[in-house]
Amino acid sequence: MRRPAVVLLALLLLGLVYLAAWPVPVSPVAWTAPANPGLVGAFAADSALSGLTALSLGGHQGPESVARDRAGRIYVSTRDGTILRFAPDAGVGDPAQAWANTGGRPLGLVFDTAGTLFVTDGERGLLAVDTSGAVRLLADSADGTRIEFADDLDVAANGKVYFSDASTKFGVRAQSDEDASLLDVIEHGGHGRLIEWDPATGKATVLLAGIDFANGVAMTPDQQAVLLCETGHYRILRVGVAGADRGRSTPVIEALPGFPDNISRAGDDRYWVALFAPRNALLDRLSGSPNLRKVLLRIPRALRPKAEEYGHIIVIDASGKVLDDRQDPTGSYPKMTDVLETERYLYIGSLQGGVLARVPR
Repeated sequence: MRRPAVVLLALLLLGLVYLAAWPVPVSPVAWTAPANPGLVGAFAADSALSGLTALSLGGHQGPESVARDRAGRIYVSTRDGTILRFAPDAGVGDPAQAWANTGGRPLGLVFDTAGTLFVTDGERGLLAVDTSGAVRLLADSADGTRIEFADDLDVAANGKVYFSDASTKFGVRAQSDEDASLLDVIEHGGHGRLIEWDPATGKATVLLAGIDFANGVAMTPDQQAVLLCETGHYRILRVGVAGADRGRSTPVIEALPGFPDNISRAGDDRYWVALFAPRNALLDRLSGSPNLRKVLLRIPRALRPKAEEYGHIIVIDASGKVLDDRQDPTGSYPKMTDVLETERYLYIGSLQGGVLARVPR
């Protein structure tokens, strides 16, 4: 055998060994992905999100979450820790004010009735920001386990805060929020938790564990449960927070056509859900093949399957019925993460980019 052929064979063997045995940070678990309904029926393709207006973030990036205070001002979390504030119904050219900085990666924002802004910070845990912009740490662990990826939250009428710890294994301090979420979804190891923080005791308690990437959280109108997005399972759960159903989960909608991110109350028993990206057919096919999912992480990043850039938000009721569906097939504002409904507009958050999207309600 000629020398070039020997070298080529050796390189090929080394490549196969690398793809089969090189250490990766995940230990995938076999599961069966539900059938993808696709963009049909309640999810039929449309262009209702075309014509989005972009509000500049003034150089900041990644408007993950959006909230509004009692004065109608709009608040946005950004990748560098800054929380921006827009004037009510700010125009396209109106600048945002750098109002506070969490010193970490704020991912979820929600106000209580007293005007306190509660924040889930992926690096720090659960925070509170008072009306002057001063930041206070409320919880960085729950039941003795550190909060690694505080993601989204909601506040009950009694002042208790319910929030998700997306993954106790893959945290934002070790890698970016996008990389951490990818690792957790590929592993599918049930590392997510729903946590309750009680202002009376100042303690954080795990309400439900074993969730495959715990994400968006929203209270139900009766205050007896929260709706929780389980991103890795393409579904939304109802989790009881009181009475006999406390800590029990029941799916309200399953087999979504995309990865559900945040869920936000819109009043009248309606909830906006942002679908971060459409489902990936290859990832679904490999759900029952843990070793092949490891191979995905051994492939150079530039060659790995990427999330499709497609804008998609839906409205459901507390029973999971889809009431509205709006899409942007062009992907002009990709990786949608959150929706805030006001009297005039929908403000839409995203994991990336230097603008906040807005569309007439």
